[in-house]
Amino acid sequence: MPLSNDVILAELSRIAVPGGGDLVSRDLVRALSVEGDTVRFVIEAETAEAARAMEPARAAAQAAVEAIAGVARASIVLTAHGGAGAAQKSAPQPGPQAGAQPGPRIGRHPTPDDGPRNPSGVDRILAVASGKGGVGKSTVASNLAVALARQGRRVGLLDADIYGPSLPRMMGATRRPASPDGKIIEPVSAHGVTMMSIGLLLKEDEAVVWRGPMLMGALQQLLGQVNWGRLDVLVVDLPPGTGDIQLTLCQRTKLTGALVVSTPQDVALLDARKALDMFAKLQTPVLGLIENMSTYICPNCGHEAHIFGHGGVEAEAQKLGVPFLGALPLALEVREAGDAGRPVALGEGAIAEAYAQIAVRLIGGGMA
Repeated sequence: MPLSNDVILAELSRIAVPGGGDLVSRDLVRALSVEGDTVRFVIEAETAEAARAMEPARAAAQAAVEAIAGVARASIVLTAHGGAGAAQKSAPQPGPQAGAQPGPRIGRHPTPDDGPRNPSGVDRILAVASGKGGVGKSTVASNLAVALARQGRRVGLLDADIYGPSLPRMMGATRRPASPDGKIIEPVSAHGVTMMSIGLLLKEDEAVVWRGPMLMGALQQLLGQVNWGRLDVLVVDLPPGTGDIQLTLCQRTKLTGALVVSTPQDVALLDARKALDMFAKLQTPVLGLIENMSTYICPNCGHEAHIFGHGGVEAEAQKLGVPFLGALPLALEVREAGDAGRPVALGEGAIAEAYAQIAVRLIGGGMA
């Protein structure tokens, strides 16, 4: 049998570890690679004390791997998830439930996949992206999810902005997700939308201080360990920019496509073009552009002002041959609705209708 990660993992699944289980079932194997006749991987324990107790398991793993036909050498490093101190404090867990096992640790290194796939039961995934922060991407994502749900779609909403999760506040979600078996996370529901955010597992002012691999692992868990149920569409609110989260989502899921949000001014469009270029390089369809903060209507005199310019995103869409999905205004009620946890798309009026039209266009095009 040729050497492969699966062959190695099969042997490691026979190595028992302190506290029960084995190296594979306890998710302790990291960075597994096979290079010719050399196998390398890391055993990552929870704490320094746990790592010391796992030395016999490391030695047993080395002996087992080196006994595999075709393996000349196994290089195994034993390390602790939280360094020399206690377990990493910024690795959040769902709050305890009566009689439940401890929740899963969110924020591990990514594990190998067998190719792009969507979470079970999820038909389509729409990524809401932007080239820069501050353009209202999360506002658009939350309101679009609500607008799609009001059109009768079964909608999920995933907050993939690990460093700056804002969707719990915008959606009025405060209940911590349950995890009865310590593995699968039960998402929360808000305004007819099934949603999950790492912000639901943290104190509101608690920071996530992780490097890239931890972000990628967290996204993998939020996609694969959440019981999303049956969804017509999962809306993913991406962080700004063109980094690890975007790359992981595009490569590990069968992404239906991306919606790029920008304000009209030239500086925002410069960064939006970078987001568009990223999706092109990753062979991810761009389903359309949305111009946010397009106009401002004075509530006192009714004067229309273009604070951030106007029409720049539509002109860019025409230039690139990408659909222009709509223009959304800069309005006090949008901010107030988001702060109150009741997205403006829940109500009536011109702004709710603008989101409804975008939702109808996506549904009509088979994209949601």
